[in-house]
Amino acid sequence: MSDLMNKFFGPLDKSSCSYFLIICGIFLFILVITLFTEIFFFIKYTNKLKFKYISHGILILFNIFLGYFVNRLLYTMCTKSLA
Repeated sequence: MSDLMNKFFGPLDKSSCSYFLIICGIFLFILVITLFTEIFFFIKYTNKLKFKYISHGILILFNIFLGYFVNRLLYTMCTKSLA
């Protein structure tokens, strides 16, 4: 019974930290793509831009950056705590 409990509820090894690294990379890729898309949109529709579109674009970029930063922080915490 103790082995079963350790298997499901015991501490993980350092290789499990790669989950946060993978998610961090995905968020960084999405951030770069979204940044280029927003820049292209702003350049193409400069004369028709409203404050609503600009604020939505900034909020989208901020949310994606926040996802990237949180996963980077969790990866750092995971690797430093299991060192």
